[in-house]
Amino acid sequence: MNRAALISGAALAVFIWAAPLTQWLGAAFPAHMLRHMTLVAVIAPLLVIGAPTLADRVALPPLLAAAIEFVVVWAWHLPAAYSVAFLDDVGFVAEQVSFLAAGILVWAGCLRAEHSLMGAGGLLLTSMHMTLLGALLVLAPRDVYAEICGTAPDLLGQQFGGLLMLAIGTPIYLVAGLVLTGQALQDRRVEL
Repeated sequence: MNRAALISGAALAVFIWAAPLTQWLGAAFPAHMLRHMTLVAVIAPLLVIGAPTLADRVALPPLLAAAIEFVVVWAWHLPAAYSVAFLDDVGFVAEQVSFLAAGILVWAGCLRAEHSLMGAGGLLLTSMHMTLLGALLVLAPRDVYAEICGTAPDLLGQQFGGLLMLAIGTPIYLVAGLVLTGQALQDRRVEL
């Protein structure tokens, strides 16, 4: 057990859920995205590193874990599902818990994979779909959530949220995937 990683992950989870992010960031959508990305890309790997025995129990094949995470993330970003999380406390909790669970599945599957290259593939696929979703949010010609949530359009807030997704998720998953690729290549050299 890595207590420092476990305590850091738990403390960050409490902070990210308790902090008045909407006030700090000036808009609801960037606050949503900062919570989302912190859960899946920072807190989840800290918890997996901090509790390796538990991670071993929930580890799925990396590509299956990445596919589950893809479905969870993209489903919650559909306007109807996002509005449930935005307008209802139970929906918000369900969204946040599913983001954390999906993040744990990805990181447990990829970091605990039998072969580092399989883990790298899962993380690199996750990086690609996070990048795509972030880019779609940045490049959308209108606020895709305002009407269904009953809020004033805030295209700038949506774009800022998309940029947070790009700035946090893309590099973390990409770098972790490249580190696992390097480990796979090192393991291959040792075998030769």
